[in-house]
Amino acid sequence: MVTMQRSATRKRVAVTGASGLIGSALVRSLRADGHDVLRLVRHPARTADEVEWDPKRLYVDAAGLVGVDAVVHLAGAGVGERRWNEAYKKEIRDSRVLGTTAIAQALASLAAPPEALVCGTALGWYGDTGTRAVDESAPAGTGFLPSVCVEWEAAAAPAEEAGIRVTYARTGLVVAREGGAWGRLFPVFRAGLGGRMGDGRQYWSHISLHDEVAALRHLVDTPSLSGPVNLTAPDPVTNREVTAAMGRVLRRPTLFTVPAPALKVVLGDFAADVLGSQRVLPGRLLETGFDFAFPTIDDSIRAALR
Repeated sequence: MVTMQRSATRKRVAVTGASGLIGSALVRSLRADGHDVLRLVRHPARTADEVEWDPKRLYVDAAGLVGVDAVVHLAGAGVGERRWNEAYKKEIRDSRVLGTTAIAQALASLAAPPEALVCGTALGWYGDTGTRAVDESAPAGTGFLPSVCVEWEAAAAPAEEAGIRVTYARTGLVVAREGGAWGRLFPVFRAGLGGRMGDGRQYWSHISLHDEVAALRHLVDTPSLSGPVNLTAPDPVTNREVTAAMGRVLRRPTLFTVPAPALKVVLGDFAADVLGSQRVLPGRLLETGFDFAFPTIDDSIRAALR
């Protein structure tokens, strides 16, 4: 196992979405290495490590961000948390675009802005790539999620214009037991009820939670990195291969199949993205020397169970 890379100097890092799956793991990792962490919260600050913000009102207590070295912005409504309808799609978009606008404008207003803003976005930028492998040079796809991702990343423009180094962390499916899409898969597969979704040929670009946190820290600590960076393991696999790996690691049968029509009933418009294929490669992470501790799907699943 490769150890997580550590910063040589102590940093002061602000994090939005600090109570979520990725954010809470990032906060623990940073604090374990002696860094100061500020958490942006949606209520008046109660402790010294809290900063109030309200993305819907485009409000951030910018004074609370004075002296930060970097901001990692991860907040946003969960894409897979609820069945998609027009109202929830608006919530998905607004939570990302308004939140990023609020953070970028607040940082740009500081007399001494931070060195870096890591803006968490998504592989949804690429849309359905089929069997074609893509890296960060690929254009945006078509559909709802690509259009959201384009607006989402564009909302960070005020920070870039203020001279802040901005990276867009386009994250894949995070393999974790505690939450996210995989947090809902584990109980199903443990019960022996798991199986492929649709025909299972669609690619799922995944990343272990450990590597996700390490990659976010790599973006904070690597001055040469700006613009889009794919946070996904180097070997994307199909849903059929994910199903086989889950059965292999958990030692459970994977005989069931969730047909596409059933997914559409349960997930609404989100079903198109579950059944879509994203074969995305982490070109810029590899170019800048990032080492994956858990590069394969089996490795990632085992890491999530530890």
